[in-house]
Amino acid sequence: MSKITVAAIQTALSDDRVANVTQVSELVREAASLGAQVILPPELFEGHYFCREEREEFFDRAQPVEGHQTIAHFQQLAAELEVVVPVSFFEQAGPVYYNSLAVIDADGALLGVYRKSHIPDGPGYEEKFYFRPGNTGFRVWRTRWGVLGAGICWDQWFPECARSLMLMGAQVLLYPTAIGSEPEAPNLDTKDPWQRVMIGHAVANIVPVVAANRIGTEGGQTFYGHSFIANHYGDKVAELGRTDEGTISAEFDLDEVARARAAFGFFRDRRPELYGVITDA
Repeated sequence: MSKITVAAIQTALSDDRVANVTQVSELVREAASLGAQVILPPELFEGHYFCREEREEFFDRAQPVEGHQTIAHFQQLAAELEVVVPVSFFEQAGPVYYNSLAVIDADGALLGVYRKSHIPDGPGYEEKFYFRPGNTGFRVWRTRWGVLGAGICWDQWFPECARSLMLMGAQVLLYPTAIGSEPEAPNLDTKDPWQRVMIGHAVANIVPVVAANRIGTEGGQTFYGHSFIANHYGDKVAELGRTDEGTISAEFDLDEVARARAAFGFFRDRRPELYGVITDA
């Protein structure tokens, strides 16, 4: 079976974990009812995007993978609906903390965890206060419906992440996100550059891309939505607006995409021996 239907979820989020999990679960069900097999919620959807400011009490939001209520809930839901759900969460691992993604297969199995590699630090996005840079390396996931590569938010701006996932065998790239207004630059709207960089990954790697963002205003910071799905030529085939709540989906023939990737020759014509400057700089 070479066809895959992917979906992105976009919603406003309260600071109530149970309410958010319920809301995201309803949207997962909605996407599954429309035929989606891989359903991507946004980044850190259990609550408000707490990284706007540095506050010690926010570390209390973190939980270890073992016994994590939200992950367990989506394992049950994924098995019921036979869908893949990547779950973004704030992870505590002993004395350190990560921004992590638990990838749940269509039988409810937890395939493993990816820890965000690139950690931003700036006004409104004070993530280095909370998260240690991930130690898992980039990871791909061989799910029932296809081989998925995933980065988390700031990872999506780095072409090295996308290319690494492709070299590991990814057939679709997924990016859960929390991005919106810039507190120190109120006239700066990064929506278009945010989409363009991921569309560039789609084109440069001949691969479909799925990005899921939140909407709404939290503590004066407004998230601009515009979750989208791009095909392997970089065309946006589905997109939500700045305030739309719901799901989008698209179907891809992975065999067709693989043939197009081979025909373009990007991976044939790579010159890794010339790229040392990337890692030496």
